[in-house]
Amino acid sequence: MQDLVFEELAQLVTEARNPASMDIDSLSVPEILQIINQEDKKVALAVEKEIPYIAKAVEIVVETFKKGGRLFYVGAGTSGRLGVLDAAECPPTFGTSPEMIQGIIAGGYEALVKAKEGSEDRQDDAPHDLQQRNVTNRDVICGIAASRRTPYVVSAIEYAHSHGAKTIYITCTPRDQMQIEVDVAICPVVGPEVIMGSTRMKAGTAQKLVLNMITTTAMIRLGKVYENMMVDLQMNSRKLIERSKRTLMIITGIDYEQATRYLNLAGGHVKTALVMIRAGVDRQEAERRLELADGFVRRAIAMRSCG
Repeated sequence: MQDLVFEELAQLVTEARNPASMDIDSLSVPEILQIINQEDKKVALAVEKEIPYIAKAVEIVVETFKKGGRLFYVGAGTSGRLGVLDAAECPPTFGTSPEMIQGIIAGGYEALVKAKEGSEDRQDDAPHDLQQRNVTNRDVICGIAASRRTPYVVSAIEYAHSHGAKTIYITCTPRDQMQIEVDVAICPVVGPEVIMGSTRMKAGTAQKLVLNMITTTAMIRLGKVYENMMVDLQMNSRKLIERSKRTLMIITGIDYEQATRYLNLAGGHVKTALVMIRAGVDRQEAERRLELADGFVRRAIAMRSCG
C-alpha cells in the first residue's frame, strides 16, 4: 500500500517531470543553461496572473501595520530561507523595526545554513515557534510552501486561525488544490522544475518575487518611499550614509557638502532633510509636517507652515 505522502507528491505540479528537460543530462553546458533560462522566463508571467491576490495580501499587511501588528513569514527549506531573507532586509531598506516583519523557518536559524529536511514534518513545532513570539489577532501569518502541503506551515496557519490572526499563503500549486483555509492564497503556478522536485528553482524564484512585491508595496503605502527612492533607510553603515546623501542630492539638486549639512541638521533623518530643503522650513516644522502627513514626504512638502 502506498504511503499517503507518496500519493500527495505524485499529484503535485511541483513534483512533475518537465518534458523540456528530459535529456538535460546529455546536453552541453550552454544547452543546459538555455533550458533553465527558458523555464525561468515563465516565472514572471505566472506571478503576473496573481497580482489581484497579491494586492489583497498587501492591503491586509498594510492594515496590520497601521494597527501595530506584525507580519510573520513561516516556511521550511528554501521557502523558509526566503521569508527570513525578506524580513531581514526590511529594516536597513525601510527603517522598520526588526519586530515588524519576522521570518520563521522550520528547524530554527541553524536551518538557514544547513539543510534540516525532517523539520518540515514536525507540525507540533510551528505552534510553539509562534507562541514564543506572542502572536495575537493583530498579526498576520504568511505561510510559504511551494508544494502547499508542508506540515509545519499548515500547522502555523491553523494556529494563526485559532488566535484570530489574518492569514496569507504563497504556494506554486493551483488554487483549486489549496484545501487550506486562508484569507488570501497567492498561487503562481510555474510548472514542473527543470530538475524534478527541485523547488529552489522556479518555485523559489516565484516566491521571492511575491515577497518583494508584498513588502515593497506595503512600505510605499506606509510612506517609506518618496518618488521612487528609499527615504527611511537606516544610516548604520558607510554605504547607507553615503546613499542618504546621494538621495538628497538627486531629489533636490544640492551638492555633497550641502547634503551632509542638511542630514546633520535633520538628525540623520532623510525624510526630515527632504522636507526642510523642499519646503524651506526648519527641522521642527519639517518633523511637525511629517507627523501630520503620517510620514509621507510628498504630503508634508505640500502643507502650509504652522502659523
